[in-house]
Amino acid sequence: MYFDSHTHLDNEDYTDEARADLIRSIQASDVDAVVDIGFDLPTSRMAATHALLYPWCYAAVGVHPHNASDMTPEVLATLERLAAEDDVVAIGEMGLDYFRNLSPQRDQIRAFEMQIALALKLKMPIVIHDRDSGGEVMRILEACGAFSEERKRAFARNAVTGKADARVLLHCFSGTDEEALAAIEQGCTISIAGTVTYKKNDRTKDVARSIPLAHMLVETDAPYLTPEPFRGKRNSSPLIEYTVRCIAGLRGLSVEEVAQATAENARRFFGIAS
Repeated sequence: MYFDSHTHLDNEDYTDEARADLIRSIQASDVDAVVDIGFDLPTSRMAATHALLYPWCYAAVGVHPHNASDMTPEVLATLERLAAEDDVVAIGEMGLDYFRNLSPQRDQIRAFEMQIALALKLKMPIVIHDRDSGGEVMRILEACGAFSEERKRAFARNAVTGKADARVLLHCFSGTDEEALAAIEQGCTISIAGTVTYKKNDRTKDVARSIPLAHMLVETDAPYLTPEPFRGKRNSSPLIEYTVRCIAGLRGLSVEEVAQATAENARRFFGIAS
């Protein structure tokens, strides 16, 4: 029923036992599919392995801006090899994080540009992390050709709205509804996380109400961003139900309608057969 478009089964904080428990909980839940997102080379390898082991799991491989200083041509070449494995469906998460700045900004930009080039070369979806970049993420994407007509021609137009699709996913979107709609016009897809359930987060609630449902995915970003009423505890893919319920309430739709639409959107975005 549910498709978690962004989770971290590969998170290094899990013990082997905790990861096994998490996997069993997903298998026993109403979650039909997840994308395990890499954030450095070891976790990208692990995500690709999970995608081989579990039929409900897909993988994205990439280097997070926090780890951008580790990016080398050799790392990029390994990501390219991983991207060729079965059920690896995207490059990322990549982007800029000017809030924590765990890697120097010049290293973040360099790693970001290298991964955009790889995704364009392979004609694969891009998963974006953007925190406090002041619009620089979108400027770099545009400058590197992620929104070019050539890129968009590689993918089918959105089947519902007819808009051109650049297969760029803005993970855990935290901007305004106007910014979300502008990004959709450029060819982006918007991913809504458990933060939409937070009582004071009117901005994300407005986005969840306003954007076309056909351009929306849902995610947990587990083990982070746990939705209400479990905030403060470790997040997991089965809790995506609460994000979907919140969005359904905001839009005046049933939970089933939102779950089905966002699952179909995710399969289309990542090129996964139904």
